[in-house]
Formats: sequence, structure tokens, C-alpha cells
Amino acid sequence: MQSTDLGNKESGKIWHRKPSPATHDGIIVNIVHSTSEYHPKVLRFLNVAFDGLGDSFIAGDHQGNIYAFDLHGNRFALVQRTAQACTALAFDLRRKSEFLVALADYSIKCFDTVTRELVSWMRGHESSVSSISVHAAGRYAITTSSDTAQLWDLDTFQRKRKLNIRQSVGIQKVFFLPFSNTILSCFKDNSIFAWECDTLFCKYQLPAPPEGSSIVYKVFAVTRDGRILAAGGKSNHLHLWCLETTQLFRIIQMPTKVRAVRHLEFLPDSFDAGSNQVLGVLSQDGIMRFVNIQTCKLLFEIGSLEEGISSSVISPHGRYIASIMENGSLNIYSVQALTQEINKPPPPLVKVIEDLPNNTLSSSNLKMKMVSGRVQRPARSKESRIQTRILKQNLEGNVDNKENELSEGLNKKRLQILLKGYGEYPTKYRMFIWRSLLQLPENHTAFSSLVDKGTHVAYLNLQKKYPIKSRKLLRVLQRTLSALAHWSAIFSDTPFLPLLAFPFVKLFQNNQLICFEVVATLIINWCQHWFEYFPNPPINILSMIENVLAFHDKELLQHFIERDVTSQLYAWPLLETVFSEVLTREEWLRLFDNVFSNHPSFLLMAVVAYNTCSRAPLLNSTLKDDIEYFFHHRNNLDINDVIREVYRLMETTPADIHPRSMLDAFVALTKGQYPIFNQYPKFIVDYQTQERERIRNDELDFLRERQTVENMQAKVDEQRAEDEAWYQKQELLRRAEETRREMLLQEEEKMVQQRHRLAAAKRELKMKEMRLQDAARRRFLKLQQDQREMELRRLEDEIERKVQMRDEEIAATAKDLEMKQLELESQKRHYEKDLTRSQDAIAKEIRDGADAHRRKVALEEHMFRNLLETSQLGNRTRRVVEDNLAKAEQACLDADWQIQALHKQKCDDQQRSEGYQEVATLLRKNRRREIEVLNAMMKEEAKKWKEAEEKELHLESAKRASALSDASRKWFLKQETSAAREHSGDLLCEAELPWLQREHMASNYLSQTSQLNGVSEMDSSTQTFSSRKTTEWNHTEHDLLKKVRNLRQRLTAQARDRCQPPHLLVT
Repeated sequence: MQSTDLGNKESGKIWHRKPSPATHDGIIVNIVHSTSEYHPKVLRFLNVAFDGLGDSFIAGDHQGNIYAFDLHGNRFALVQRTAQACTALAFDLRRKSEFLVALADYSIKCFDTVTRELVSWMRGHESSVSSISVHAAGRYAITTSSDTAQLWDLDTFQRKRKLNIRQSVGIQKVFFLPFSNTILSCFKDNSIFAWECDTLFCKYQLPAPPEGSSIVYKVFAVTRDGRILAAGGKSNHLHLWCLETTQLFRIIQMPTKVRAVRHLEFLPDSFDAGSNQVLGVLSQDGIMRFVNIQTCKLLFEIGSLEEGISSSVISPHGRYIASIMENGSLNIYSVQALTQEINKPPPPLVKVIEDLPNNTLSSSNLKMKMVSGRVQRPARSKESRIQTRILKQNLEGNVDNKENELSEGLNKKRLQILLKGYGEYPTKYRMFIWRSLLQLPENHTAFSSLVDKGTHVAYLNLQKKYPIKSRKLLRVLQRTLSALAHWSAIFSDTPFLPLLAFPFVKLFQNNQLICFEVVATLIINWCQHWFEYFPNPPINILSMIENVLAFHDKELLQHFIERDVTSQLYAWPLLETVFSEVLTREEWLRLFDNVFSNHPSFLLMAVVAYNTCSRAPLLNSTLKDDIEYFFHHRNNLDINDVIREVYRLMETTPADIHPRSMLDAFVALTKGQYPIFNQYPKFIVDYQTQERERIRNDELDFLRERQTVENMQAKVDEQRAEDEAWYQKQELLRRAEETRREMLLQEEEKMVQQRHRLAAAKRELKMKEMRLQDAARRRFLKLQQDQREMELRRLEDEIERKVQMRDEEIAATAKDLEMKQLELESQKRHYEKDLTRSQDAIAKEIRDGADAHRRKVALEEHMFRNLLETSQLGNRTRRVVEDNLAKAEQACLDADWQIQALHKQKCDDQQRSEGYQEVATLLRKNRRREIEVLNAMMKEEAKKWKEAEEKELHLESAKRASALSDASRKWFLKQETSAAREHSGDLLCEAELPWLQREHMASNYLSQTSQLNGVSEMDSSTQTFSSRKTTEWNHTEHDLLKKVRNLRQRLTAQARDRCQPPHLLVT
């Protein structure tokens, strides 16, 4: 069993030699992860998950390190460090390089094994995630915890659905059925439901277990076709449910040693169409038993009481089982090795009985003895002397057998007998036999230390001297030669070493350790004394070959001497290439089966045998070049004849010239560390090394200087090219600039012309606009002037009409006064005395009152006219606003809210005015009542002065009423005038200022100026009229003194009724 410690390595090989799992345990490799700290500790693996193909899996330990293992490529790599323990893994997603990992913080993360980046981060669980089930298409995943199960969309990594349950009923497991859209949910109360994945519609529910069964389901497993569900728990019973009929069809009772089932999983088979028959049952004792659910037979088991299994996962194709052991390590099992005995073909039905020979002996006289690998035939009892000799040979052979015992239970003598009988070893077992014959120690650590030193300087440019097509073969050859050079300095300067090692590299290219050790063993044993005359060929070895050739074939040696062919030409090419140039693969393997099975001198005898077996073509060759060509190319020669000739030479060569006497016996490599190889002239090697190092340094200096010169030349050339390119670029830029300048000039001329045309058009448009604006202004001014003239005419007509009405009223009053004059004359005498005394005072008072009245009337008339003009101005403003509204409807909409606010203020002012009027009315009523009371009291107090007091009271009441009416009119006119001006001013500001141009503002200013001029003219005319009337009244004041009193009362009442607005009257 091989064991691999991951240590602190982030990548490497899973095993260093081809695994050969034993049948009894089936373990391919044991993987351990230990730290290299001062106190090393083992990091426990917690979870394992295979990918969809089954040749790769990921494993996570309790520190959050997640490794990816490729069993097909024999590689492992650290793909992620999550810094927290993982609770579940899933590696069979639609994107093959991605995997899901549930962490201890209740989150699920998706990583990529190639880029090693975080793809997504999913949250939503409030407890530890115990399992992750991925849909067969790889689109959805279900994560299960003790309180909930959540369905995730792996395209968007968003939660699609969530399964919530009552706290009293926990979830055991929720998972997808293989190759189906059905979700199976298993709860702690033994209830099992099947749901449709897309609609989450409940398809069916499995009935409750039998009443006599006390098992509580904990673990579940489903066959690949989704037809059978196996359930187990804290019992040695297993329940098998048929999901098609939703019925329990079988209960399997495990052995009594099984008290609880911790894990269930079906073993896939490529030939059962998904209806898996073998179920793996992991029990509480750490042993996983595989049983056939149809025959209920125990097939095999993995794990033991000493090395228990914590959890296991079976690959989808059923070739591997990954088990996490209780000690935290990871075991990989080969299902093929475990089922080898089960799948062994049955014995043949036909048995052949052979006839006994004529000299058949009785069974009591048959005895067989094994001596040194040979079978001694039974002998008769009377030949006791011969039998005693054979027994003595057996005693001597026992010591020989101990020396010839090899590893793996093989015996060298027996292998030699087998080789002599068949001529070669079986192809299937040849490498195994070679490893046993050479007694390879397989020092992985020592070889790794040599390989870790990297490629030796002497073999950096190996591909230039030996251009090999296969990159892999070249890389293995380079690595092997570098390891040999690091092992001993002589091999860095040995020119024939690549030729010597190449056939073994090609043969063992998949196992570099074996390749290195085979070549090293070959050098130590079969290349003895080759390096004593370094750097020259081994003269001593070649002399041995020449002595043997001289003894066995003097004619051929004499022919070589005559043709000036030395041993460096007919022997050394065969040795330095170990016959790989002159033999085919099969011939070379057959030869080295015999070389490795005999003394190291066998290789030298093979060179002599090759020459003697080829003596005919060699004797016929008269040219040295032809002989040289012969020993560098394949020839028509039977290798079996050569091997037989080698064995003949080994037996017939005298001991004094036999190479065996000068070569040591076979010595295997030592275990742990390789032996020191220093069988070469060290001073020569050191001198050559120094010289080579000096030459290399000189060459490096020369190369460095040449590189500097080349770099300088390259920089000069580059600078020259850059300069030339720069000049060309500048020339192109200059031409392009001239072209663009011409184009720009043309465009500028066009732009100037267009600007001129545009300026002319703008001037024309501006002039046209100014003419239109001037025409509109003149039209507007004419319209305003017409309106002012019309209003002035209307005001003059109104003034004339009022003057006429007043003249008519005065005339009527004069007539009435004339009619009453007679009555007054009769009373004149009666009051003449009283009037004479008070005439002066009364006349003065009347004159003052008349003057005040005239001034008030003039002021009222002026305020009334201003009110009318203001109202007319409001009308004109209203017309302007209507015109502006027609031009700018959007601006009026924006100003509506301001107008509404102004209207609301006016309403509020109107309401306040109404309140004021009501209060004034009440005051007037109170005053009237007070006057009435006062009049009644005065009538009571002074009856004698009744008539005079009544007239005085009547006069005083008239004056008060006139004063009140005057004050009311003044207040009313002021309020109305100010309100009208504010309203017109706001309307003008809101309507005209945002939209009218400066010309419109100027025209408006002119219109307002004309309006003011009109108002001033109206005021002057009104003042003229008032002064004229005042003069007339002054002339008639003495005559119409009494008439004025009555007229004043009547006019005051009429003015009050005419000027007071209807909505301000309060009854």
C-alpha cells in the first residue's frame, strides 16, 4: 500500500509508482495531510465528492483546505483555502470546473478549480448544511439543514424555493432522484414525500413502516434508475422500498455485529442499466459491507476495527471508493481489485484425463524432490546410491538457493532455467522480473532530491544534439541524465551516456524512478572499469574483448588488424549503445533478459559473440568504412544464435582471459541512499570540469559580450529603423498636415461664405423683425391713443351730461325756491329780527360749509374719476392679458396659482369689508337711536324752543349724515382705487414682464405715461369746471341760502345711493 503525505505542497503526484492494489484490501493509495511544524499534526479530512465522470474528486479538511485529486492523471492540487471547516461538498455541476462547498458559518460558496476564484456566495441557512444534492442536469441544487431545505438555481445562484417545517418535525435529508425531476424529502418522523421539481407538486407519499418495525430512518440511498430506495438507521435492518409502487418489498437483516447503519450507497455497474444490485452498508464499527440485495449475500468489505471508516463515497462509474478513515486520512479503493475474486470466471466444465505411461509406477514408489529449481524424476528404491547423491546435492543447493533468493519470492536459478527453456521472459512479467533481478531499492526520497535539483547544465541543450520527436521522451531522458549527473560528476562529461540510457528511458518512460535505478545498476555492475581511462574509451575492457576474440577467432581478429580496425571500432560502438543500434526492440529485450540474469561479464561476451556470428560478412568487408557502418546499423543476424554463442563462450573461455576473473559480481543499489560512484580518474574529471568550467565561463563571457554587441547592434538598427520610421512618419504627417491645411482653408473659405450668407440672412431677419416690431408698436400705440381719445370723449360727454343734469336740477330748485319765496317772505318779517342777529354768523358758517362741501365734492369727483380710469386701466390690462394668453398659454397656466392666490386675498378683503360695513351700519343705527333719544329728551326739556331746536337738530343731523357719507365715500373710493391699481399692476407684472420684449416694455411705459397724462388733463379739466361752478355758487349764495340746505340733503342721499356698491349695502 502506497502512502502520500500532502504536507505543505500545493500540487504534486498522488503516487510515485504504478499502484497495484491487493485483492484482500484493494487500497490504491492512502492520503495523509500533516503539517510540517515543530509539533506535526494530522489535518483530518471531513468530506469527499466525485465529479460527474468519476476520475476526479475533491476533499476538504477541518481547516478549510480543499484539494482536487485527478486519479487518471495522477495529480493533486490545492484549489482553495476557505479558513473554516466544510460540512458538505458537491462536484457534479454543469460547469465541470466548479464545485459547491458548505461552510461552518452556514453559507454555501461556489469556487472554480481552474481559476481558483469565488464564483458565488449563497446565504439563507440558519444551521449547519448537512448535504448538497445536485440535479442530473446540473442546473439546480438542494441544500439541507436540520430545520430547512432550500432549492437554488445554479445559473443565477438565487434561491428558488424554501421548505419550512415545524420545529417538532426535523429534516433528515432532501435530494434529487438520479436522472429525474423528482425531489425526495425524508423527515425525522419516517415520512417520505416525492415532489415535482418544476411545480413542487406532491407526486406521492410512502406509507408508514410496518408496525412491528422500530427503526428510525437516518440514512438513504437510491439506485441509478431511481426505482429502489434503501433506508436504514439505528438498527441492523434495512428497508427496501419500490418507488414505482410505493411499497416496502424487502427487509434485509445485517449480521448481529451491526447495531446501527451510518451510511448507505449503491455500487454502480456499467452493465446493470442502473438497477444496482450491490449496496454498501457502513455500520457503527467502521466497516463497510457490500451486500447483494437480491441474493442477500455479503460480497466483500472494506475497513477494519483497527482502521475504521468514517464516511465513504463511490465514484459514478463504480471504479473507485473514497473513504475517510477515523484517523482523518483518506483511502482510495479499487473496486476491480475488491471484486476480482467475485468476478473470476467459473472453472471449465470439461476435464481431460490423460493415460499413464507404460512404465507406470505404483503410487507408493513415487517421490519427487525439488533441487535448485529442477524437478528430479522418481527413481526405484534399488537405486539408493543415486538417490543419496541427489539428496547431497540438495544440501549443497540449499546454500546456493539462499544466495539466489530474490525479492517477491523469486529465485535466480529458477529464472535462469526458465530463460534457457524459452529464450526470454514473458512480456507481461518482464519488467517485474528485471526489477527483482536487479534488486532495485526504489529510493523515492533520494531520487526526488536528485530530481529537485533540476536540469543539469551539461544537458540543457540536449535536444540540439539528440533531436527526439517525442517531447515527453526527451524530457524524461533529460531528467534521467540530470539525475545521474547530480549523482556523480563523471556523468556530466560522459559523451556516450545518452546513448547508453536511451533504450532504458524509452522502456521505462512512465516510471522515471525505475528507469534511473536500472541505468545506475547497469553502470555499477555491467560498466565496471569503463571510466578508468576517461575521457578515452575503456582500453582495459576493450583489451579483454580482444583477448577473447583472439582465442576464439584468430582469423577474424587478423582480418581486423590487417584492415586497421581496432576494438574501438568493432567493440566500443556495441558497448556504448548497449546493442540498441544493431538490434530491434524484441531482440534487444531478449538479449538483456540474459544479460540481467547472468554475470556482468555476459555483456562483454555478447560483443565477442556478435562479432563471431557475423564473421562471414565481416571477412568479406575489405573497407574500414564498411566495417564501421556494419557496427552502427541493424544486420541480418539471428539473436538466438548470438545468445547461444555467448553461453558457449562463457563456458569455453579459459579463466585467465575470461572477463569474469576481472569483473566483480553483481552488487545491488543500497536502500535509502544511493552508493557513492567514484570509479574514475578524479583528477582528470576535475581538470576537465575546471577546464570546461573555464571554457564555459569564457564562452559565457564571449556570449555575453556578443550578446551585448548584438544588443547594441540591434539597438542601433532599431534606432535607425525608428529614426527612419520617424522621418517617414514626419513626412507623412507633414503631407497630411498640408493636405489638412488645404482642406481646412477650403473649409474655412466655405465657412466664411456661409457665415456671410448667414449674417446677411440674420440681418434681413433682424430688420424684418424690427420692422414688424415697429409696425406692431406703432399699431399698438395708435390703438392706445384711440382708446385714450375715446375714453376722453366719453368722460367729456359724461361731464357735460352731469353738468347739464346739475344745471337742470339747479333750475328746478330755483323754480321751487321762487314758488316758496312768497311763503318765506311772509315769514321773513317774523324772523327778520332773529335773522338779523344771527345772519352774520350763519352766513359765515354757511359759506364755510359751502366751501368745504365744494372742496369735498371736487375731491370726490376727482377720486371717482381716478376710480373710473383705474377700472378702465384694469379693462385694458385685462385685454392685454387676454392677448398675452393667446400668445403664451403655458405662461398663464404657470401664473394661475398666483391669480388664484390674489383672488383669495381679494375675497378675504371683501369679507373684511363686509364685516366693516356691518359694523358701520350698526354704529349708524346706534347713533340714529341716540339722536332720536336725544331729540326726545330735548323736546321734553325745551318745548318753547321746539321749532328752533328742531331746525338746529335737523341741520346737525344733516351735517353728521353728510360727514358720514363723505367719510364713507372717501374710504370706499380709496379702497377701490388702491385695490384696482394693485390688481392691474399685478396682472401687468405677471402677464407682460415674462413674455414681452424690451420694445413691448417701452411701449407699455409709453402707454402708462399717456394714461397719466390723460388723468392729469382730466384732473385739470375737473378743477376748471369746479372753480367755475364755485364762482357761480358764490354769486347766488345769498339768494339760495335756504335752497342749498334742502338741495344738499337730497344730493347727499342721491350720491349715497348711487356711489355705494350693492354688495356693500347692509339692511
